[in-house]
Amino acid sequence: MGKPHVLMVPFPVQGHVIPMFELAYCLAKHRIRTTIVNTEIVHHRLLNSTSALDDSIRLVSVPDGLESGERQIPGKLMEAVCRVMPVKIEELIREIGGCSAEDKVSCIVYDQSLGRIQQVAERMGIGSVAFLPAAAALLVLGFNIPKLIQDGIIDDQGNPLTDKAVQFAATMPIMSPSDFVWHRLKIASLQKLLFHIMTENNTPTESADWLICNSVLDLEPGAFTMAPQILPIGPLLATNNRPAHSAGGHFWQQEYECLEWLDRQPPCSVIYVAFGSSVMLKKAHVKELALGLELANRPFLWVVRPEAIDGADDWEEFLERVAGRGRIIGWAPQQRVLEHPSTACFISHCGWNSTLESVGLRLEEDGANGIVASEEINRKIDRLLGDGAFRGRALHLKGKVWSSAREGGHSHENLSKFINWIKK
Repeated sequence: MGKPHVLMVPFPVQGHVIPMFELAYCLAKHRIRTTIVNTEIVHHRLLNSTSALDDSIRLVSVPDGLESGERQIPGKLMEAVCRVMPVKIEELIREIGGCSAEDKVSCIVYDQSLGRIQQVAERMGIGSVAFLPAAAALLVLGFNIPKLIQDGIIDDQGNPLTDKAVQFAATMPIMSPSDFVWHRLKIASLQKLLFHIMTENNTPTESADWLICNSVLDLEPGAFTMAPQILPIGPLLATNNRPAHSAGGHFWQQEYECLEWLDRQPPCSVIYVAFGSSVMLKKAHVKELALGLELANRPFLWVVRPEAIDGADDWEEFLERVAGRGRIIGWAPQQRVLEHPSTACFISHCGWNSTLESVGLRLEEDGANGIVASEEINRKIDRLLGDGAFRGRALHLKGKVWSSAREGGHSHENLSKFINWIKK
């Protein structure tokens, strides 16, 4: 039998691509060849921002089936990728297999949201691995959709039928049906689409040879007890897997100069602000956040895409007022920023990658307009930095997470077993 060749298929958004790259780096350390398949748009972004990859990692692209103007329509990309990607993946596998026996794909690691790819692997006699880059609780929610319908919590379209809180396990958070992930999208067509995808993916997910998750047992004991078939292998972090300045998986160039700026700030003094790659703040949100940072009167590093602040009120005046203590950049080496001794706290959208890298305190919206007011931002910053219990909790969880990732830890053992399966 030839050397293993793993085809890896992330969902084409930043928060899903990065952990798939980190997994590829883990496999590369064990001399396992990988081919990462992205849509053409994502592929070109990666080529423009990614430094040299490991020799055993190859990037290829397939079309997403959309015209350029369609990608801005909510839900179009999600629908097209779930429909088109499996077809293109099957064509690619046949093409690769026809080149040489040595290049033949031995297994597919695919984003769990692309469940139809499992059916492709099954038809072609190839090993299948569903990879969840998000919290295991998300998948537990998906697995429980039939019971939620049966119990009258939601209807068969995912719409809440009651305000009754739900708790799937004693150590899992209590959730209101209005906070279920699909319902938080607010746009009815998106809610319906995501609910349908999560429901459809339950069967192929449970049929995969492996179901792995970028999480840690100690962070979600209840979820992993509810669904023991989900194996945590996280956290998949750059600091564990690759050189410090390797930028694999990022859509934009990381601005490492900000680390030099952090070097000049006092220890535990800087507020780091970043909302991921896809969150678009309204002008009113931007204004209140800017005023909140100004009220806090502390050094801050704010990652904001240019399009996110286009036309924001009084932006230039704000920059002038905070010029001595604030720095605005387009994209940051986030893990390096968060581990820097000058960083005091993190204001985040709480995507799973960011959550794995931090611990937080919730900002409450103004009930009247749905906006987090500047006073609330300043108040929570003062509370977070003034109460040593938060830092103690963060250090406690950090210890558990790193212990799991080290040799002998739970995640490390799961990852080792998974890698050995690929090799065999």
